[in-house]
Amino acid sequence: MTAPLAATTDPDQLLCRIAGIGDLFAIEGEFVTGKEIPSGHINTTYKATYRKSDGTEDSYILQRINDYVFKDPRAVMRNVEKVTRHINWKVLRRLKDSAGQTLNLYPARGGRNYIDIPGDGIWRCYNYLAGTHTYDVVENTRQAYQAGFAFGSFQDLISDMNPDDIVETIPGFHHTRNRFNRLMEVAARDPQKRLSSCLPELDFIKAREQDVDRLLDLQASGVLPTRITHNDTKINNVMLDEDTDHAVCVIDLDTVMPGLVLYDFGDMVRTVTPPTEEDEEDLDKVRMRMPMFQSIVEGYLEAAHGFLTQAEIDQLAFSGKLITLEIGIRFLTDYLEGDQYFKISRPDHNLIRCRTQLKLVECIEQELPVMEQYVQRLAKGLSRK
Repeated sequence: MTAPLAATTDPDQLLCRIAGIGDLFAIEGEFVTGKEIPSGHINTTYKATYRKSDGTEDSYILQRINDYVFKDPRAVMRNVEKVTRHINWKVLRRLKDSAGQTLNLYPARGGRNYIDIPGDGIWRCYNYLAGTHTYDVVENTRQAYQAGFAFGSFQDLISDMNPDDIVETIPGFHHTRNRFNRLMEVAARDPQKRLSSCLPELDFIKAREQDVDRLLDLQASGVLPTRITHNDTKINNVMLDEDTDHAVCVIDLDTVMPGLVLYDFGDMVRTVTPPTEEDEEDLDKVRMRMPMFQSIVEGYLEAAHGFLTQAEIDQLAFSGKLITLEIGIRFLTDYLEGDQYFKISRPDHNLIRCRTQLKLVECIEQELPVMEQYVQRLAKGLSRK
């Protein structure tokens, strides 16, 4: 594992750092300015702007792969290269809606699509999509529909890829049984002496142990097919047009791995349906907005119903509960271990995140029968078209 160079708050030093990294890639023009993009829990990300000889300016995303999270960043890059190449090839030939597109990698000056900076890890460069933006919290059902359609289109475009061609860069990433067992083991050790502050949360999770095996058992029996999936389908991983809010691009492909499409859909439910961010402290504000869920289902099935099996459709609503529970488990595990995985801004940040997830699990449980009925009704309607 390579420790990143020390971050700086000095504006001039930051600009020099960004310019130095950008100079290692085949970017046309002269460096103008740059800034850090603080969103996201995992990677270090900069935006760099360059002026070309004709006076026009283009921006690029420079990003360091976190090799504490991704133990083999080169395998991450091979996955990203394969998926982006496949998607762009199909978009060109099928004229698929732009929601299925993805970012393009810019080569390093040595010819590869990344650069290994001694003492500072693996960096890559993407094009920056001008005129787009993201949301951390969905504001209306139109945005929810676009998120569902974008990730459904993404899955549709890669549905014919062989999962064996993609490396599992974080083994057991969505293995909910292993996540549960890991939490119990860490709680028993209590390495940071924090267990006393989260006993109600631990009991809540224990009471739902039976849920963690449901999809894994169906996958093991062959009922649910293994596919290539995104595995991080938060709303802020969809670039939306600033004027229309139409989906333009799915981003953040580091967690593309073999898995279940239900994990992707479930994470959309987790991130799109609540009116709050995932670290909301006022739990009275946390709820599951049914209109948002319905819009996700509409967008997702519109794009993905052609390749989904009935068994996958049957578990869509439940997947929202499962993945929300899983993320709560992960936040609580990280809190008990001393906040090694997720970036935090305060000492109890991961515990706050956990509590928000578990409150959403409660809300989903209350609405689950209605959610399941809506999915089935809509899927039947699409199958008759």
